[in-house]
Order: sequence, then structure tokens, then C-alpha cells
Amino acid sequence: MGNSLKAIVAFVPSDECQKYLLEDLEEMPVDKMVDLSGRQLRRLPLHICSFRELVKLYLSDNNLNHLPPELEQLQNLQILALDFNNFKALPLVVCTLKQLCILYLGNNKLCSLPLELRLLQNLKALWIESNCLHCLPEVVCELSLLKTLHAGSNALRSLPAQLRCLRELRTIWLSSNLLSEFPPVLLDMPSLEVIDVDRNSIRFFPSLVQLPGLKLVIYDHNPCRNAPKVAKGVRRVGRWSEESPEPRKRSGAVVEITLIEKPSPSPATRLEAEAEPC
Repeated sequence: MGNSLKAIVAFVPSDECQKYLLEDLEEMPVDKMVDLSGRQLRRLPLHICSFRELVKLYLSDNNLNHLPPELEQLQNLQILALDFNNFKALPLVVCTLKQLCILYLGNNKLCSLPLELRLLQNLKALWIESNCLHCLPEVVCELSLLKTLHAGSNALRSLPAQLRCLRELRTIWLSSNLLSEFPPVLLDMPSLEVIDVDRNSIRFFPSLVQLPGLKLVIYDHNPCRNAPKVAKGVRRVGRWSEESPEPRKRSGAVVEITLIEKPSPSPATRLEAEAEPC
């Protein structure tokens, strides 16, 4: 079915047109997963909410800006993908799905997150990249089991001190924000394994030697004059990384050495969250 035809049919709310978009998906699949990505949907077909044993629901790349209250019936849902839609606010019904462990909200128009998000205490991976966030919502700091946080491509200038409460957090992606300094709170999070602050405005990096769990730090494309010091075995991606010397001082002046920039990992390489069972 061509995308143009899907787009036309999506405007027609009749049951026949919805079945055409869903390609006659009338019964819950054996694998307990429904993937409706890229169907030009403007509303979630209500009969999907009757699949009460559903575990994974992918609604990426549609035209959704709301969800029906009947979604609350999916109390076994563990993975919900709402990225690449038109949400300006997270529908509160999402916060009733207490078994969720992976939530994709990237590439929407979110300026905040509701306080009710704290109800998702099983959440282990939250993707809020490419939204309209000017600060990291403090409610995120109440998700005690969170292991992966992707907040890249927003307008963040700092991180809340409460973030240190996330003792299970292992990976944080903060690329393409407006950070002018390395977030001090990250220095108090010894369990972090991956820190990505690529493409910000950080001019100085503190030592990260005191982070015993650190395995990778990505700091490329910052106007920095130094590389972060790390413990032995930690990989750095950026200027003056382990493969290249830092700028050396000569007669009081800093002489920079021309380097070949190492590319940051593509988004596809970062989708390891679902490899870990909920």
C-alpha cells in the first residue's frame, strides 16, 4: 500500500478504512506484539486495546497526538513506542501502564513530562530525544530502576541535582544540547558506564577517574581545550582521545595538533535497550 493512499485513507474514520490501514489485524498475534509503525494513523484503533495480553506495541512514525483511555486495558504492556508522532503532551493514560519497562517518546513536540510518569516504577529505558525540552523534567529522577536515558537533541542547559538518585542508571545520552559545562551531577553517579555529551558547548572537562564503572565517554564536537581524564581501559571518543595526544604547551602557548575526528556512534548502534529482558 502506497504512503499517499495511506495518508488519504487515514482521514476517513470509518471502520472499513481503519481495517484497510491495519491490513485486517483483528486478533492478537501469537508473539504478543503489534507493530503499526508508519501507517499514517491519526488515532489508535480501539480494538487494539482489547489485546489484553499484548507485550509490545509500536506506534512509531504516525500522525498521533492523543491516545484513547481504553489503552489502560493493556496492563501487560512492557514496550511502547510513540516516537516520530505529533504529541505535544504525553497522554496520561500511558502512565497507567505500570509494567512498562521501555518507553520511546523521541521526535515529538514535548515541552514537559507529567508528574504521573513517576507511576512507571518498572521503567528501565526512556527515550525523549528530539523534543522541545529546555530542562530535564525532575520527574525522571523518580524512576528508580532507570538504566538508559536518551535526552539528546533538546535544549538542555543543565541537569537537576536529583538525577544522582538514579542509582541504576548506566547510560546517558545528552548529545546536541546546550550544555556549557559538564553536568556536575554526573560526577556523583559512580554506576554510569556510558556518557555522551557530543555536540554541546562544553569548554572544560573535569577528571572522570573517580567513576569506577565508566566504559565510554563521547565528548566530540565541543569547543573544549582538554580531554576528560579517565581511568585505564575507558574509551574516549573526541579530540585528544587515547589514540591522539592532547595539545602540548610550548612557551606558554597551546599548540593544537591536527586530528582526524572519530565519528560518534550512529543512533542505530545505540538501540541496545531491548536486548535486555524486562
